[in-house]
Amino acid sequence: MPGATAATTVPAAVNGNGKAKGRASRTAVNDSDDDAPSTARTPKAPPKKKIKKEESDESTFEDKPVSAKRAPAKKRKVKVEEDGASSEDEKPKKRAPKKAVKKEEEYVKPAKQPKSKVKEEADSKSPSKKKKEEEEEEIYKWWEEQNDENDGSIKWKTLEHNGVLFPPPYEPLPTHVKMKYNGEPPGNVVNLPPESEEVAQFYAALIESDHAQDAVFNKNFFRDWKAVLKEHPPLDGTNITDMKLCDFRPIYEYLEEERAKKKALTSAQKKELKAEKDKLEEPYAYCKLNGRKEKIGNFRIEPPGLFRGRGEHPKKGSLKHRVRPEDITINIGEGVPIPVPNMPGKWKNVIHDQTVTWLANWQENINNQNKYVFLAANSSLKGQSDMAKFEKARELKKHVERIRQDYTADLKTKVMADRQRATAMYFIDRLALRAGNEKGEDEADTVGCCSLRCEHVTLEAPNFIIFDFLGKDSIRYYNRVAVDEQVFKNIRIFKKDKEDDDNLFDRVATTTLNKHLQSYMKGLTAKVFRTYNASITFQQQLDEGTPETATTQEKLNAYNHANRMVAILCNHQRAVPKTHDQSMAKMRDKIRGLKYERMKLRHALFTVEPKYKKKEKYREDESDIDDEWIAEHEEELEQKAIEKAEKKFEKDNEKLVEDGKKAHPDSVLKEKIADIKEEFKQLRKERGTQKHEPKRAKPVEKLEGAIDKLTERITTTKLQMDDRDAGKEVALGTSKINYLDPRITAAWCAKHDVPIEKIFSKTLLNKFPWAMHVDEDWKF
Repeated sequence: MPGATAATTVPAAVNGNGKAKGRASRTAVNDSDDDAPSTARTPKAPPKKKIKKEESDESTFEDKPVSAKRAPAKKRKVKVEEDGASSEDEKPKKRAPKKAVKKEEEYVKPAKQPKSKVKEEADSKSPSKKKKEEEEEEIYKWWEEQNDENDGSIKWKTLEHNGVLFPPPYEPLPTHVKMKYNGEPPGNVVNLPPESEEVAQFYAALIESDHAQDAVFNKNFFRDWKAVLKEHPPLDGTNITDMKLCDFRPIYEYLEEERAKKKALTSAQKKELKAEKDKLEEPYAYCKLNGRKEKIGNFRIEPPGLFRGRGEHPKKGSLKHRVRPEDITINIGEGVPIPVPNMPGKWKNVIHDQTVTWLANWQENINNQNKYVFLAANSSLKGQSDMAKFEKARELKKHVERIRQDYTADLKTKVMADRQRATAMYFIDRLALRAGNEKGEDEADTVGCCSLRCEHVTLEAPNFIIFDFLGKDSIRYYNRVAVDEQVFKNIRIFKKDKEDDDNLFDRVATTTLNKHLQSYMKGLTAKVFRTYNASITFQQQLDEGTPETATTQEKLNAYNHANRMVAILCNHQRAVPKTHDQSMAKMRDKIRGLKYERMKLRHALFTVEPKYKKKEKYREDESDIDDEWIAEHEEELEQKAIEKAEKKFEKDNEKLVEDGKKAHPDSVLKEKIADIKEEFKQLRKERGTQKHEPKRAKPVEKLEGAIDKLTERITTTKLQMDDRDAGKEVALGTSKINYLDPRITAAWCAKHDVPIEKIFSKTLLNKFPWAMHVDEDWKF
């Protein structure tokens, strides 16, 4: 994308569409190899190493509270709203065993669970008082307090919570809803027991999605479903052996009918259901941490289903088993009541570990990874962890030049291991590549810098390297980039006499690389470089690209451009949204609609003062709307006005009935619709006359002001449209959440008088309250 070059420290060429394969792809270079390491080479590297799971975007740093007290210069009053994000930066000491699909047992309603002190206190307060007190607790300014007594190992003193909320058991489908198989009698239907029917329902819900068209997804689903069918076979004896003979559409149609019913509920019914849901979840949504009430993030246990995965994950379509109390370890303070699960069973274990911040953990069955329940993103513990992560990246500024000097010198060293490490560090620093770890055969074949294979890197004279591999979440990383001459020579040397599936850096591992980095700065890892380069690039892009005198939308476009440069640098790509073209069409229609409004105001101005027809500012007609479009637009406006009147009439009557009053008669609605039709009849008469009489007469000054405001809105919408189109292939959220120091945004907004709510959602404002209190001159 335009400007991507400026986001990196190495000039990059335009991307291509592919790469040569095999040995033939390696460009013959006339450069001498006299700088190759003189030490004897070890035997040929083993074939394709198995690669571990890539690093998570979440911080790997300890949740160590930051003790430095900051005096805020410009404070922003931000209403904090809870969000369910969580971190996975800590690991339990033991893993839970893999569980098989079990028969459902009786489900215990959460209401039967004994109330903790948190719940008892909440019940004793009125809703308005509770809300006020919650807001006061949520804005606890931990970043302004000294925490000298905390040595970084103890995360909390007291912790009390109600455990996790398990999903309800499976409810069997109505007896008339059955899947079909191969036309076998009776009636071409299959009578499945609940355990097998539940898994069939998971797939049926997706038959109109892209997942059901995916061969890997279907293969994994059918394999796991057959295992369930073996244990819980069809009650009518049907032998299901071929996925192609299965017809899930009757189940799909029933599920669609149920969705339509929910969508058709009145607002009052939806409000009642939400109130019931909130009441059910309330005991689990909060905990008491060191005596303070704090929001819990992901307290709901995910229900069973089919694993979707990201990108080309080899396990997509696999069955996610139901999680039970026996799978879960609870972490809670000593001497407080142990929560009772809301389904039959006992916790796997109950511990009192004050050195970790998770409240519960278990092992999921797909990738055998540990899952955690953490406090919400706006909690004090998560905030301290985030702040420490960005402070660590800022600290790297003091050491980065020395590190770069050292690895640049080592690019020519005669020790092969050191030369490979230096080259890997060059890529991690300059291209923001992830470090990469080894992983098993049954995991997605994603790689990072240290786990690159020869097939992933192609040389192109004189100094271009083409990277082509699957990165985190199986997202393709393709980049043709110009590198230093010595780096180009090194890659040619590293690839010499190796097969495509051999490791490029066969003498470098992530652990040894990070150990080397620790010698420069405590806590420095390859991951810190990624955060540092993202934030420093963002700061530089904002400083260089923000216009001093511009509209708010022009400044926002500059901000989003800087964010895009970071997303490109970090390879935060996405597929063009399926609704992009539709979205662009809607924005074009919106601009035309605004131009129509401006035209009618001009005509109203001409009606009041005909002399304005000669003024250059007003005399020109709108360029891209003609009589045919105007006729269609007015018909749409008329239909929308009638629908709006009907909805308002219905809503007003509902409210009157609720208040015990008599509903309005239908004649009121008919009269309103007649007025609307008369109004649009008048608009039809005005076509081509350059005259317009609005419902309420306005003086010339107000008409001029209204036209100016519409012109500004048209300009703003055009800028928004350009910005959205420029970012259609880039995911901006990942860098905002994980890699960009939020204080950069807060300071930039203060300096350029841009409301931060236009950039940060409520969720992000909740996540980073500590960052809102920086001076406008603050720099990363």
